[in-house]
Formats: sequence, structure tokens, C-alpha cells
Amino acid sequence: MSQALNTRPGEESRFVHLTPAGVHRVRGWAMSITLGSFLFGFDTGIISGALLFIREDFGLSSFEQSSLVSVLLLGAVVGALASGRIADRYGRRPLLAGLGVLFFIGIVAAAVANGYGVLMLGRVVMGLAVGGVSATVPTYLGEMAPAQVRGRVLSLNQLLISAGLLTSYLVNWAFSGSENWRGMFWVGGIPSALLVLACLWLPESPVWQLTHGRTKAARRTLDKVTEPGGTDLVVSQFGRPDRDGGQRDRGAGGGSGGVRALLVPAVRPALLVGVILAALQQFSGINTILYYAPTIMGKAGLSASNSIYYSVFIGVINVVITVVALNLVDRVGRRVLLLVSLVAMAVSIALLGMAFAADLDPVLMLVFMLLYIVGFGGGLGPVFWVLLGELFPPEQRAEGSGAGATVNWLSNFVVSLLFLPLISAIGEGPTFWIFGGICLLGVGFVARFVPETRSRRAAEVGADLHRRWNVRTG
Repeated sequence: MSQALNTRPGEESRFVHLTPAGVHRVRGWAMSITLGSFLFGFDTGIISGALLFIREDFGLSSFEQSSLVSVLLLGAVVGALASGRIADRYGRRPLLAGLGVLFFIGIVAAAVANGYGVLMLGRVVMGLAVGGVSATVPTYLGEMAPAQVRGRVLSLNQLLISAGLLTSYLVNWAFSGSENWRGMFWVGGIPSALLVLACLWLPESPVWQLTHGRTKAARRTLDKVTEPGGTDLVVSQFGRPDRDGGQRDRGAGGGSGGVRALLVPAVRPALLVGVILAALQQFSGINTILYYAPTIMGKAGLSASNSIYYSVFIGVINVVITVVALNLVDRVGRRVLLLVSLVAMAVSIALLGMAFAADLDPVLMLVFMLLYIVGFGGGLGPVFWVLLGELFPPEQRAEGSGAGATVNWLSNFVVSLLFLPLISAIGEGPTFWIFGGICLLGVGFVARFVPETRSRRAAEVGADLHRRWNVRTG
């Protein structure tokens, strides 16, 4: 069965149909793009196991160990912040290829490092790449996917992040016996090279091509996947003549205009939803579970090897539930998944805090951690990245995704920096209860301010945002 893409306002009954071969081609493009997401997950997770052996080889202090984790997050902030403007100027595909090269350089630097300084440099380069793909992939996917399966395609981003995290846990486990932390990093060179190679056959986003006056190139891409007449319908959405005789759409929010364009009244509600959800995803506590799972389980009385072993189960659950969410996001919608997710996360992390406060069995703690991962992976995890690719008008989409990803990484850095000191100050139980309270605040925010974006055009999403935030743009 062919899939379809909604057309311009006022033409709700008309669709652009993809051929069966076109559907498979779009799926192949999406999988290639999300190799960047896989590397996102792998490079953020691999340090958790490698650090156990790096600290002994290099004699690292506790500050140096923490800096090797957190410097990637700071690099990611810079990468996410810069990626929007680069993607708008040069295109999505060249940027993604460049990020693949950065991944490879960072991984090689870490794998061959002869001391703390070179290893730090490698982690910074990895961070730039991680931040870049976190902003670029949702934009690229959102512009390549038909509306009826856009949520499913955008959910591949979180699925591949989860798969990358799981792979890093498995690699850590596989190399832990030999204590070969360099081998752990070298494994990441394989998907880095594959990402660069994939960009050789990936097409540029037709939306980017049309908004930059490259109508002929966009037509060539669209002709590969649409049924007869479909290309003309897509091009007809772009409203004024451009330099090669095609059409150009200035989008719902006007011209691109860089970051300042995100602050105009028409776009500001999308920006607020994007950045608040970005912060909520991190301040709900997810990366305290994913990054510090071995540390948390160690505090529960498990050995280091058993802690790494249990973290693999967390990674498996994360992948499985994200697959479930991928199949639900285009059926039940984004808002329902977000609301159910946040309630489940609040309850499970509160129970985890109770388990620590009451010194319950470590296995019970693991159960509550897994339930929390189920809640996150079934909603807030993938849906945030889906919304990041859907909230903004076309000409502000790359900048908007970059802003959301930047806040996400800044929040990640703050939470990762404060988590262990907070535990030392007030204990595990109260710390996790704080995260639970933030999840409950998130329920209220989503119910009041977050629109449903399933199968809706940018203009419809914008109108809903303006109504919810009481913004007048006319």
C-alpha cells in the first residue's frame, strides 16, 4: 500500500502518493540517516565501561574521570548550536557526512590516546559530532518522511540512539574481561565510516532544495518515490517563483533569519515547547539512569562486573519499548504517549527512591529502574525528537531543532554534573523523588501547552500552538 503526504492548506483531501518502491526507498534513506543517531547513543554510552579501565591505566583523579564524561556534553552543546545555521546554508546531507568524519576522528583520537589530554580532545570532537546529529537527524528525517508515517520515521531517531547505547553496553561487557578499553572505542569506527559512505547515496532534503531555489534537483529526488503527478503537488506548496523557475515557500514563519527568527510571535510558541520539552527530558532523570546505572547498582551493593551486566538489561528494555512506541506514535498520537509516559516515569522513579530510602533488595531496585525505562522509552524518549522535527515551520526547522537539541545537551550536562553531589548531600531516595516531581510538572505542561502533531501540516500545528499560548500573529 502506498503512503501519502498532505498537500497545501485548503487541499486536505489531496495526497501525494508514494510508489511501493518509493516507500522502501524512503525507509532506506531513514535508516541511513539514523546511523548518526546510532553513533549518538554509542559514543555517549561507551565511556561508562571504558572509564573503569582508563582510570587505572592513566591514574586519573575523580575530577579527570568526571571531565571525560561531561566534556562530551559540552562539545554536544556547541555542535547542536552550530548545526542549524550550517544545515540551512549548505544542506542536510553535507553536514551529516561531515559529522560522520568528526565521529571517526574523535574515536580514533580516543583509541590511540597516550594520556589524558589526547583522550579529552577525542571526547570533545565526539561531542561536537553527537550534538550535530542530535539537531540534524530530526530535521532531515522530518523533511524526508510522508505525513502519515512521519512519527514512525522520526521515532527511528530514538530507536537508533537506544540501539547505540545498548551496543556500547554490550561492547563494554565483551571487552571487560581483557580490560581492552581501546578496543571499545575502535568498534565505533565502523558505524562512523558507514555513515560517511551512506551520505554518498543519500539525496538532499527536497524541502531544503525547494526553499533554496533548487527545484530541478528536488524534482529528481521526488520523482524517485512519488506516483505520477506527485512531484508537481509537492512543488506547488512552495509559493513564489525562484531563480530556476520553480517555486519557493517562505514558510509559516517568514524567512529563515537565523536564531532571531525563532523569537518572532509566529514561531515563539514552537520554540518554547521545544526547549521546555528538551529540558524536561533531561531533568526527569533519564540520563542519571542510563549513564550512572553501574554506579547506582554499585551503591545498591553489586560488584562492578554485575553492575555492567545489569546495565545491559536496561539497554535491552530501552530498545524493545522504543520499538513499541515506534508502532504507536502514528496510531494514538504524540500527546497521549507523552502524558502516559510522564505519569509512569513519575510513579516508577518515586518507587526507586523509596527502594533506596528503605534499603530494599537490589533486584527490586532494578525492577523499578526498568519500569522507569519502559515509561521513558514508550513516550518522552522518542516523542520529544518526533516533535522537534514537527513543531517548527519549514524555514525555521533546522534552527529550531538546533535550539531544542542545544537546551537538551545543556540540561544533560547540568543534571550529570549535579547528580552524584546531590546524592551525597541528600541521599538517593530524595534525589529520585525530585525527579518524580519534575515528571508530574511535565504532565501539566503537556496537557496545557503541547499540541498534537500527528498527520498535521505545519500551518495546523502553528495554529494550535498559537491558541494554546494565546498568541496573535495577525
